[in-house]
Amino acid sequence: MAKKGEARGNVTLKCTECKEQNYRTSKNKRNTTEKLELNKFCSKCRKVTTHKEEK
Repeated sequence: MAKKGEARGNVTLKCTECKEQNYRTSKNKRNTTEKLELNKFCSKCRKVTTHKEEK
């Protein structure tokens, strides 16, 4: 969790196909208000899939 006054917070990315949580990253919550969506390699699916930020 971000400290008071800091805009950068940690988020978890989840595979849209197998629903596995594979990556953790940080983002600036003031500049990027929408949910993060990246193409990443999923080790369970063994291919590149879309990973979305989860709550």
